[in-house]
Amino acid sequence: MAKDILSSLKPAPGSHKKRKRIGRGQGSGHGGTATRGDNGARSRSGSGKRAWFEGGQMPLARRVPKRGFHSPFRKEFQVVNLETLGKLAEDGLLQNGVVTPEVLNRLGVVRRAAVPVKILGNGDLTTRLEVSAHAFSKSAAEKIEKAGGKVQPISAGVKQ
Repeated sequence: MAKDILSSLKPAPGSHKKRKRIGRGQGSGHGGTATRGDNGARSRSGSGKRAWFEGGQMPLARRVPKRGFHSPFRKEFQVVNLETLGKLAEDGLLQNGVVTPEVLNRLGVVRRAAVPVKILGNGDLTTRLEVSAHAFSKSAAEKIEKAGGKVQPISAGVKQ
């Protein structure tokens, strides 16, 4: 046999089966009831079950115990500690000692720019920084001002 040409390649005999085309008329061999059987809810249109349906068993969401209270108004913050800001300042990554959520996002300290940032007072700060964030803990604000820096809250509809 000569060289195989890509355009003449075919699957091995018996390895490729035609798909069953349902509901395409009597000539197809699958017309009429379209392989759904003769009667019952599942033979009718609109009988599909929801993906989470458990066959009449008590659903998981109702079986699991519920505890506590979950506020629908909870504000989620990305937290940054003062020790992190101090390291950034020591490494010279902060231009003019200005810290904003955008700068923190660019440096990879916070992941999402759209989620508010809160500065916490863990660690010590020796560098003078001008910090803008959505919220500050009392200790963080005191330590920033003690180091000669400024605290600038950003109001984006987020309470401290």
